[in-house]
Amino acid sequence: MTATPEALALARTAARAASELLGTDLVGLDVSEQLYLTEVFVIASATNERQVNAIVDAVEEHLFREHDVKAARREGRGEGRWVLLDFRDIVVHVFHQEDREFYALESLWKDCPVVDLQLPEVPGAQAAGE
Repeated sequence: MTATPEALALARTAARAASELLGTDLVGLDVSEQLYLTEVFVIASATNERQVNAIVDAVEEHLFREHDVKAARREGRGEGRWVLLDFRDIVVHVFHQEDREFYALESLWKDCPVVDLQLPEVPGAQAAGE
């Protein structure tokens, strides 16, 4: 089983919203074979707590406006270090850079296929993991 087209569309919208607010190291992971609760993780980093919260706001706004979807659950908003947004089909993790390195979600889910988030290339930027 792989992520549904609907889940992939949500993941790409979330990633685009994060990218527009300069979220970095954007990664999508297809966790549909390992988890029954969700299909795709979208992971993004930010340099400070304010940027984490701005990215969270943008993701929620874009997913509601473009897909009429609201987060079923939100965790960590007050601290602004690691915010988890559960949209059922996808879960968006927005990390402060230091916390992302510490928790290393990509390492925990390294056996999951990477999702092509179809983000435009940014001149001079490198993809996560390069």
